Amino acid sequence: MSVPTPYDFIGGETAIRSLVDRFYFYMDILPEVRGIREMHQPNLASAKDKLFKFLCGWLGGPNLYIEEYGHPMLRMRHFPFKIGESERDQWMLCMDKALTEIAMDPRLRTNILNALQQLATHMINQEPENFGEATD
Repeated sequence: MSVPTPYDFIGGETAIRSLVDRFYFYMDILPEVRGIREMHQPNLASAKDKLFKFLCGWLGGPNLYIEEYGHPMLRMRHFPFKIGESERDQWMLCMDKALTEIAMDPRLRTNILNALQQLATHMINQEPENFGEATD
């Protein structure tokens, strides 16, 4: 018997599809995340598919992303995009809202959100605007 994973606890494929759909719903409607929405293609089908496949494996389910695309190498794959703290925070706002709509233990939600925050922070590839400026 295998040990249940976060993938199992949140409802498997169905829950992750719902999470991804809600994530991109918020990306489409929230004016405060326009910056990251503009980084995406007008049609989000490919982005949705990749995020779904990544999250399945990342949460302990089937490694769909790796089977199709190889190791995620997320930082490298995101390097063509200018990602700073603002973009990270925009992404996290969408994910936080989407996660609140998926039925799960609040402790699991907090753990997933914290892990995603660390992952999103790792994607930052731009220095803060005022980096290196003298302060009074």
